[in-house]
Amino acid sequence: MLAFLYLILYDSNGNEVTQGMALDLKYICTFIGDLSGVPIRLFEGREQVLWHARTELPQDPMLPCWEEILSIRSHIGYFVTEHFNYYGIVNAGTQKIVLGPTCQVMNSDRELREMAFLAEVPPGDIADFVAGMKSIVRLPLDSVLQILCAVNYLLNGEKLGLENVLIFDSEQERLRALLQRQHSAQMEEGNLDADIWEDTHNTYAVEQKVLGMVNRGDTAALRAWIAAAPAVRGGTLAANQIRQLKNTFVVTATLVSRAALAGGMEQADAFVLSDAFIQKCELLHAIGPITNLQYRMVLEFAERVERLRFGSRGSRLALQVSNYIQHHLPGKITVQEIADALFLSRPYLSRKFKEDTGRSLTDFILSEKTEEAKRLLRYSDRSVCVIGSYLGFSSPGHFSRVFKKYAGCTPVEYRGKSGKVV
Repeated sequence: MLAFLYLILYDSNGNEVTQGMALDLKYICTFIGDLSGVPIRLFEGREQVLWHARTELPQDPMLPCWEEILSIRSHIGYFVTEHFNYYGIVNAGTQKIVLGPTCQVMNSDRELREMAFLAEVPPGDIADFVAGMKSIVRLPLDSVLQILCAVNYLLNGEKLGLENVLIFDSEQERLRALLQRQHSAQMEEGNLDADIWEDTHNTYAVEQKVLGMVNRGDTAALRAWIAAAPAVRGGTLAANQIRQLKNTFVVTATLVSRAALAGGMEQADAFVLSDAFIQKCELLHAIGPITNLQYRMVLEFAERVERLRFGSRGSRLALQVSNYIQHHLPGKITVQEIADALFLSRPYLSRKFKEDTGRSLTDFILSEKTEEAKRLLRYSDRSVCVIGSYLGFSSPGHFSRVFKKYAGCTPVEYRGKSGKVV
């Protein structure tokens, strides 16, 4: 696959001389792929004529977003997937070069398995797909676009920079003009009255109330509020109603995750939970399920904070202990292990925790395991014995006794109430 680069040279008399130089695009793409460590493709029209990757991938992860990427018409463009991976593209006539996917933060195994599912990877090849994705070099989007700016200069003769790719002046000007026209039309129609604006954007007071409850982990107040939740009239975020709900969902996820962070939740936990809910939302296509999932998300964050914040003072030590337990619920947890992790003596940790929370550390560990057991009994199909073993109980009898002490019924009875088959 050859393209031509035309150079302007000068002869001995100072006259311009145009000289053509053949470019082997397959060679250039292979070189870029090896240098960057990111998969690269070359297209002639919509026909792929080259795929090159240093890593072994049983399926091209671009498959689910093939149409969106190839529909980009600008000389340099990019596409960001729902899992925050990005692809860069250079268009030169009928030829297209696509570099990606890559990302700045490695996806979790769960996200990579979901990407494998979306790319129609056969079940037997999913492990290889996950391993291959992990070996792709992680680059910031700016680096990908800088590589493509150089390629664009070779192919299209344009000296573009990031400001030309990330901020499109013509598009900004178009949007500015559109907003000005809209503003003028509203003024002519008398639709810019402050009272009307306040009436159609009543979200701030509601937002502050909900975020305060999440920040405090006040699930009782939050449940009561949800039972009689007022109608929220936010701004228009999309022309399509489903897209409007999903965009609102993303904004809500961002706000409540920050409120939970301020309430003591660890950053990684808050961001992973937020991303998981957003991805679930994107898979829904009806108003009811999206609305229900949004309420569930807000409650989930509040419940996580509630489990971390207990005792009147909510001490830093109590938060550290809570976060440790939440990360180690599978398996056995001992007071000595927590003390070692926090670089404290066991007697001091036990005494200080009791002073700060009014509860013994052993009591708190078992109550947290019981809460996790409740969740697994409600939402998984694993047997009671398997759940007890997973949570580190020495025997089914031990699990049943502890569960009954903190839940008021046996695991079998609890699952029966939730409608699950034991």
